[in-house]
Amino acid sequence: MAVSRQNALVPALYRVGEVYRELPDTVTLRLVPESGRRPPCAPGQFNMLYAFGVGEIAISISGEAADEGFLHTVREVGAVSTALARLAVGASVGVRGPYGTGWPAAQGADVIFVAGGLGLAPLRPAIRRVLAERRHYGRVAILFGTRHPAEMLYRQELEQWRRRLDVDVSVTVDHADTLWHGNVGVVPALIPRATFDPNNSVALVCGPEVMMRFTVSALREAGVPDERVYLSMERNMKCATGLCGHCQFGPEFICMTGPVMRFDRIASLFSTREA
Repeated sequence: MAVSRQNALVPALYRVGEVYRELPDTVTLRLVPESGRRPPCAPGQFNMLYAFGVGEIAISISGEAADEGFLHTVREVGAVSTALARLAVGASVGVRGPYGTGWPAAQGADVIFVAGGLGLAPLRPAIRRVLAERRHYGRVAILFGTRHPAEMLYRQELEQWRRRLDVDVSVTVDHADTLWHGNVGVVPALIPRATFDPNNSVALVCGPEVMMRFTVSALREAGVPDERVYLSMERNMKCATGLCGHCQFGPEFICMTGPVMRFDRIASLFSTREA
């Protein structure tokens, strides 16, 4: 039976099953439904999370928990995200979703993941899917950039990926400390060093928009066609149902046709700054 828009605005009750401290201002919440099973989700989709008494925001799904819960990585930025990031185990959260389009499956192709900062969170479910089904893909590159080594998200998981022999993982930082012996610079600079077939590659990109603009330019220079580049465009999503209009991007409502969008379909609008 179809769900009405009115029902789609009513959150389901979840509880915080566990809190993982990622960074001083960033946590991953394992959210477990109070009753029944969580709905199915695809890598790249998002939920609307409601902090009771504070408000609601859109947060990408950063993983699926083994107990049928959602994983959401939240950084303290505004009032709602701060309230969510400071929840304790057992606290209640309202959840609507999942919403939006996911990352393409890309089976049979080389896959290039390019993430900047917190942009690794929306890409993590897709990375996990590709690595779990590794034989179905060509070469795989994970390119990740962050401002400082101390701000590196999912550090332990990144190390696990780097130890694999069937994936190329490159990490760079904008500002190194005395203990950092890796790459220094912006993440698009890693693209010319990665090995892939540009005509049989799919690039999945998520991060700050200025980083994505330079990443698209680097991918173009490497020969990757625009129709094989996908971006996560999480602009000003407020309702997830296309009612409020905050996320309008040209003729599109990102909460309805995104957040994952193929670059050739939005190239003419991509230089438009966020409101």
